[in-house]
Amino acid sequence: MEEKNFICTACPMGCKLIVRMEGDEVIKILGNRCRRGETYGRQEAIAPQRMVATTVRIPNGFYPLLPVYTKGTIPKSRIPEVLAKIRAIEVSAPVKAEDVIIPNIIGTGVDVIASRDMPEK
Repeated sequence: MEEKNFICTACPMGCKLIVRMEGDEVIKILGNRCRRGETYGRQEAIAPQRMVATTVRIPNGFYPLLPVYTKGTIPKSRIPEVLAKIRAIEVSAPVKAEDVIIPNIIGTGVDVIASRDMPEK
C-alpha cells in the first residue's frame, strides 16, 4: 500500500491529507474535514489538474505583455506543452478581457483567455 500526502486547497482550512492507494486505486482518504477534501485528494492522487496563468507577447499593445489564463483546468502533466504553445504566439491589440486567445489549447477542450483589456499603443 502506498501513501501520498497533500495539503488540500479546495477550501481555506488547508487540511493535511493522506491518500492510501493500491496501484492506481484510492483505498482511503484521511485528514479531510470537509467533503471537498475527499474529492480533491482523490483527484490529486489519480490525475492532478491545474489552471495556468501566464503572459503572451502583444507588440502593438499599450504594454508589451498580455496576461492570460486557462478558462478551466488541464492535466498537470501537460502544462509544459501548454506553456510552449502560449510562448509561440503573439497577439494583436486591441484585446478585451475574456477574449479567447487560443481555443481548445493542445486538444484539452480548454480555452486560453485574456485576463484584461489591452488597447493599442
